[in-house]
Amino acid sequence: MYRKEVLENGLRIVTEEIPHVRSVCVGIWAGSGAKDENKKKNGISHFIEHMMFKGTKRRTAKEIAETLEAVGGQLNAATDKEYTCYYAKVLSSHTSLALDLLLDMLTQSTFNPREIEKEKKVVIEEIKMYEDSPDELIHDLFVQTIWGGHRLGQNILGKKEAVNSLTREDILSCLKQSYTPDNIIVAAAGHLKSEEIIRQVKEAFARKRGKKEKVYETKARLTPQVFIKEKDTKQAHLCLGTKGVHQTHKDKYALAVLGTILGGGMSSRLFQEIRERRALAYSIYSYEHCYRKNGLFGVYAGVSPANLNTVVRLIVKELNKLKEKKVRKSEINKTKEQLKGALMLSLESTGTRASKLARSEFYLGREITLDEIITQVNKVSADDLKRVANDLLKKEDLTLAALGPLKQDEKKKLLEIVRE
Repeated sequence: MYRKEVLENGLRIVTEEIPHVRSVCVGIWAGSGAKDENKKKNGISHFIEHMMFKGTKRRTAKEIAETLEAVGGQLNAATDKEYTCYYAKVLSSHTSLALDLLLDMLTQSTFNPREIEKEKKVVIEEIKMYEDSPDELIHDLFVQTIWGGHRLGQNILGKKEAVNSLTREDILSCLKQSYTPDNIIVAAAGHLKSEEIIRQVKEAFARKRGKKEKVYETKARLTPQVFIKEKDTKQAHLCLGTKGVHQTHKDKYALAVLGTILGGGMSSRLFQEIRERRALAYSIYSYEHCYRKNGLFGVYAGVSPANLNTVVRLIVKELNKLKEKKVRKSEINKTKEQLKGALMLSLESTGTRASKLARSEFYLGREITLDEIITQVNKVSADDLKRVANDLLKKEDLTLAALGPLKQDEKKKLLEIVRE
């Protein structure tokens, strides 16, 4: 059973009682991410996420780590472009303990200056690790390339220089601006009692006040181009893509179907053509990111440097097919069943359910039901797919980012291929 409660200070609580499971996932989502940062403080949202684990007025960092592990639970957090999430998964008998820990972290963290300086070193090591992972780094390079100077193009981890410059005052200022009650969502799903969740949250946040300052968000402007980063790797990693759709766009589900046909799984067109038929890649897939006002659609592949041009040409060929020919009804139906099946299987996890509750509230301000999603997926037609393909996959809007043992003088040839 779904329930939503809005406290007097604007904080939202969304819960789903699922009596037949034995676990609970509870999380706190704050509307603070890389998109909300200025260039000098880029990475502060992610750094705050780290600092929430470094001690409160009631618990040391070690006690935070031990609290849920001692009862077989899990505690974690993640920072994204538009929000930061802190979450715990436990057996239902430990729900109160998990929520108490999260609330303690969010409301009573001390941000000890010595811990701040120590954690900077940890985050910088994380940045180094990320920079040594080309299959992850290429995605950030692609976003930075296609969205130019827009804040959505900023790296979530931030730059080393920016992280090193952060102060306790910077952290407290960011919390005051972004961790306001009206910008926080508490979501919980599993074998729980909604009344108990609401009671605990009310006790912790009842005296909290403040509202997030409304900032006009501009639409990210495309800057189509070819970008190459030279790096000593065995493979060349590439992302080729363009604009997508935002969270409430009418074509969101059509793009999901289109993306799955193109590169969503082993039976997708790209996987079959480039991996199975030609053996040119091990990993190749398409993806879409939907944000509040913007969207992104892309294809990733890791290939031998000598095969880069060939693979880019094949990807462009598959994009053109989607624009020129209607997708067969049998392929559409198979893809719809694939999407619906994957969604329903994922919802057997209380973690996925809690995340769905929070994201629906964050982006839509309401619950989006499974039946509603299935209905929208079922409505997608061959005409919709061709229209969306022609609207989004224009050759003049395509951007390519490539990383590996490449040369800058390869840009011209790659641009010619992308614009074919």
